[in-house]
Amino acid sequence: MMAATLMFFISITGMAKRPPLIGSPAPHFQLSTLEGTPATISDYRGKVVLLNFWATWCKPCLEEMPEIQAAYEEFKDRDFIVLGINFGEKPEKAALLVKKMGLTFPILLDRKVEIASRHRVVSLPVSFFIDPNGIIKERVFGGTLTKDDIRSALHRLQGEKR
Repeated sequence: MMAATLMFFISITGMAKRPPLIGSPAPHFQLSTLEGTPATISDYRGKVVLLNFWATWCKPCLEEMPEIQAAYEEFKDRDFIVLGINFGEKPEKAALLVKKMGLTFPILLDRKVEIASRHRVVSLPVSFFIDPNGIIKERVFGGTLTKDDIRSALHRLQGEKR
């Protein structure tokens, strides 16, 4: 009986589904920026995308934000974009943190956590590196990304050797 209940729970919550696979297309989505502008993942085709799921209450998220911002500032003119996807918080709360930390990359609002669910995000931070063709190439669960990690991934995804 317990096994049947567990299987039912897994089937209705979608927990049995896999996260997007490395080598597969990034799931399509449309979200609004903090400023209210709609944005889709396909808007950034042709660029390397760092898709970073975060929240204001997530300590590791806050620890990696300065590194992500530094990488964005250094590489944004090299066909690189960071999309920070806020995990279910009110826009005002996200905006306060963005201002406090001086973040300049686009922040998208996943108010209902639908996009996070589609990417099977169950803990934070989670990041996906997506190549210029929209294919997921790397996934980082937990931990803290550094500017060097991002630089290395960018070089790999743009085919540069260092």
